[in-house]
Amino acid sequence: MQFYIMTLFPDMVMEGLNTSIIGRAVNNGLLGIEAWNIRDFAFNKHNSVDDYPYGGGAGMLMQAEPVYQCYRALEEQIIQKKKKSGGAVKKPRVIYLSPQGRTFNQEMAEEFAKEDDLVFLCGHYEGIDERVLEEIVTDYVSIGDYVLTGGELPAMIMVDCISRLVPGVLHNDVSAEFESFQDHLLEYPQYSRPEIWHEKQVPSVLLSGHHANIEKWRREQSIIRTAKNRPDLLEKAELSEKEQELARKSLQTEGIYDKM
Repeated sequence: MQFYIMTLFPDMVMEGLNTSIIGRAVNNGLLGIEAWNIRDFAFNKHNSVDDYPYGGGAGMLMQAEPVYQCYRALEEQIIQKKKKSGGAVKKPRVIYLSPQGRTFNQEMAEEFAKEDDLVFLCGHYEGIDERVLEEIVTDYVSIGDYVLTGGELPAMIMVDCISRLVPGVLHNDVSAEFESFQDHLLEYPQYSRPEIWHEKQVPSVLLSGHHANIEKWRREQSIIRTAKNRPDLLEKAELSEKEQELARKSLQTEGIYDKM
């Protein structure tokens, strides 16, 4: 899978992503990550890409032409790679990181992970000229209801999340299937050695070696934890009648109105 990040700060992006699991996946050829510097496509000697917005207002706006030229060069590279490999040539999905977009979640990560190529457009200043957004952007995505100084951190978060779903990126591929949000439940609590720490004992069921009981306990703990911390997720979770009753009791314990 190939990620292309259009940004004013390529070093920030690459230094953050060329480490740990993602960096190892890149070194092993499972992922490709490129940061494209929008300033390289500026049309003035100072390589500036911003200007005052029409109509007035605070701050500066990223101009359309440098962004567009950066995208065209990037798109052409993708097309040539596809032609050489014999793959189908199509317009890549271009994700603009914006508070106005859909809020990123695990389901979206799974959707994006099916793509061969993903392009991220990182805005800065007061945003980007609307005309180029209309021309190249396919998806508007937000990572939350707050404002950041630029789209680099959201892009890095999304690349990290999506990469974990690419086969081979995680040492244990099964782990990606059983983490928080995968089935609309939060992950169960986990424990490691020593068996007793600060007078706190590892739950005895985890020491029993009885795998069916362990899985049952983990499922119950996921439901209880979700009811406590993210009750909104329970509406989408597929629960048996017994599990629904456990969820109701957990919600009542937390003083949350029972909607189940």
